[in-house]
Amino acid sequence: MSEQPVPGSGTVHWIGAGLSTGGGLAALCETAGRVRVWHRTEGRAAEALAHLGLTGRAEPRAYTLPALAAELAPGDVVVSMLPAPEHAPLLATCVQSGAHFACSSYVSEAVLEQVPAAEAAGLVVLTECGLDPGIDHLFAHSLVTRAEHAIGAGTPASYRLTSYCGGIPAVPNDFRYRFSWAPAGVLNALRSPARYIEDGAETVADRPWEVTRPHAIDGETFEVYPNRDSLPFVGQYELPTAWKAETFVRGTLRLDGWLSAWDSVFEELKGGDDERIGALARELAARYPTTDADRDRVVLAVSLEVDADDDTGSGKRAWSGRYLLDLEGDAAESAMARCVSRTLALGVGHILDGSLPPGLSRAAETAGRSEEWLSELGGEGLEFRLTVG
Repeated sequence: MSEQPVPGSGTVHWIGAGLSTGGGLAALCETAGRVRVWHRTEGRAAEALAHLGLTGRAEPRAYTLPALAAELAPGDVVVSMLPAPEHAPLLATCVQSGAHFACSSYVSEAVLEQVPAAEAAGLVVLTECGLDPGIDHLFAHSLVTRAEHAIGAGTPASYRLTSYCGGIPAVPNDFRYRFSWAPAGVLNALRSPARYIEDGAETVADRPWEVTRPHAIDGETFEVYPNRDSLPFVGQYELPTAWKAETFVRGTLRLDGWLSAWDSVFEELKGGDDERIGALARELAARYPTTDADRDRVVLAVSLEVDADDDTGSGKRAWSGRYLLDLEGDAAESAMARCVSRTLALGVGHILDGSLPPGLSRAAETAGRSEEWLSELGGEGLEFRLTVG
């Protein structure tokens, strides 16, 4: 690790101003010394700033990697809102220029390969700092810590942890969905096998939607299915080794009726090649456009139940806790943009103030950071609820 972390210069470069850009960018315009917003063209960047009421408070730029590199200075922070495959070359440019890097996406192998060089240069690489991944990590760390205090990390126990998140239409439609990110990404996520723990055993679903099940939250029924590979997060959430997982799943939440409404889409996913799935994504984008008139809703529910053997002779003792975030978008910004961009802006703020160490950081590397960030997000008006017992 570098003995002298590169101090933040106060300049933030926000790359991409799509559906997930919202109030977090406005927050950075308040706290950072200078903000540049890079988009496909300078005109598109200016339009995005105008939509957010930020004209004159950030500088619009036309994005190309060489154009960005020409303006980077040591200590700048680059915030990538680009698709995940573009993060690695962007990070490489940051390392060459002595700039910090932040994104809301999962850590890819291509990004991990560059972390040692970034750390040696005194640079922060902040990832998984949005909604999912991001706030879900904060919730999980908080619940695990609370359960440890109640049960004891060394006490043999079994547990069930579920983390379900989804962007859905605030007013249900026939499609039972509202695209809050690129349709191609939604479809390709469904094509990826899911690995999780169920009934105490590792389980793989080659077609995640085929294991969709009902999930009740405060009397409302949703549909949920596993997403990606849940198993690495057992370690990331620092669950005690004395506890055995009966259930551990991170997954996606949809409106009740989604499974049947998407039946024709699933048939395409079963047999379509990359070219056909790409065409399907474009067809769905045209058929179900995201407009300024409709409103989205974000639901994130993370729960942990622990059953432990009580050696005092009184039998079993149990602990349970749940975090629920349930937000609707408004005319100013979507719920998805609010959650993703404000969490990311919070992380960028901690790069600028020097409180994040060089090297790889996720939104929630420690329980202490989780509690701190949840308190800060709550203070900024991001509403969520903790229920224990």
